[in-house]
Amino acid sequence: MSTTTVDLIYFNAGGGHRASAVALEAALQRQRPSWRVRTVDLFAILDPQERFRALTGSRPEDWYNKRLARGWTLGMTQELKLLQAAIRLGHPMLMRPLQQHWLRTEPDLVVSLIPNFNRALYQSLAGALPGVPYATLLTDLADLPPNFWIEAGQPQHFICGTPRAVEQALALGHDPQRVHASSGMILRPEFYEPIALDRCAERSRLGLDPNRPTGLVLFGGHGSRTMLGIAQRLAATTQTIFLCGHNQALAAKLRALPSVAPRLVVEFTSSIPYYMRLADFFIGKPGPGSISEAVQQGLPVIVIDNAWTMPQERYNAEWIRDNGLGVVHTSFRTIDQAVAHLLGKLEAFQANVRRIDNRALFEVPDILAAILAQASTVTRADALRTGDFRAPGVAPEPDRSRTGTRTG
Repeated sequence: MSTTTVDLIYFNAGGGHRASAVALEAALQRQRPSWRVRTVDLFAILDPQERFRALTGSRPEDWYNKRLARGWTLGMTQELKLLQAAIRLGHPMLMRPLQQHWLRTEPDLVVSLIPNFNRALYQSLAGALPGVPYATLLTDLADLPPNFWIEAGQPQHFICGTPRAVEQALALGHDPQRVHASSGMILRPEFYEPIALDRCAERSRLGLDPNRPTGLVLFGGHGSRTMLGIAQRLAATTQTIFLCGHNQALAAKLRALPSVAPRLVVEFTSSIPYYMRLADFFIGKPGPGSISEAVQQGLPVIVIDNAWTMPQERYNAEWIRDNGLGVVHTSFRTIDQAVAHLLGKLEAFQANVRRIDNRALFEVPDILAAILAQASTVTRADALRTGDFRAPGVAPEPDRSRTGTRTG
């Protein structure tokens, strides 16, 4: 019996897509050890020689990531429309390298963890390897119509982490049998692992007050200048842990700021769940990954929602309000008021957070297995019509006589 090969498509814009792909890869290796799982960078397919980097000195996603680190997100709604128009215009040029990739690598299932490119990915796969199932796993809490995550008119699968995303897929006419609900966003396995620690003792060891409410401030792997303003406004009242990621300059500035309340500044660490266990609440941007991680660790959240919020993250603030998971303000200039509000109702917010039971990391492998089983059933039905009676589970050999087709 041939090995089942599953490709997880990601890119490095924002970091969350790759993190989700790596987390899902780890889950599949545990739950489906017989599968061959490959994480595939989309831009490595489209530009394997890195000509773009040779011409510009950077990868296509680097400018986007630098903007996120600096908080230059105003106007992204209009820029997204221009990007989507460019992708549509360049569709024929995208198809050729993608089809060549599928013909060369022959996956049995393709899972996209990226937005905007799902039309080209699906159509190229359908043209090169007919019958190979294609699924889009949303790494946002909801779609941003049109043509962001959910494309209309494609007989593909969708894996949606919220009821809102399920509703959006069904509203576009997709077959309910191809729209699969999970209980949240894909998180790394370590966010589910128990951590045995004495919070009071650990806080004392790190120079924090063991009995004081503690906020954790996190703005991705490269931090944000916004953290300086938050530190200044909370310096007199709130004990805080600042996770700065790779931004050593930001960490140095935070350490240099005067503070009455205890403050811990941490540079890059892979132990984010550990520091979240030491905190009582989370402060950051409304990214789907970071707020889902905080909630998974039992932390109510404080985020902002304003013109600088990226368009695909605006629903996240609504999700926080609707589920009573924290406080949403329009600016971090009022962060002291937001903290006071949250601490005044901390037990109620914590109770709401505990009601969120995100098991997506363990659910998605079963969903993918069901998608493969469904595709196998369709293949057997086709065999009855065509007279191709291979034994069930035996993958057909590619038909090399016809470019861009796969028999069976």
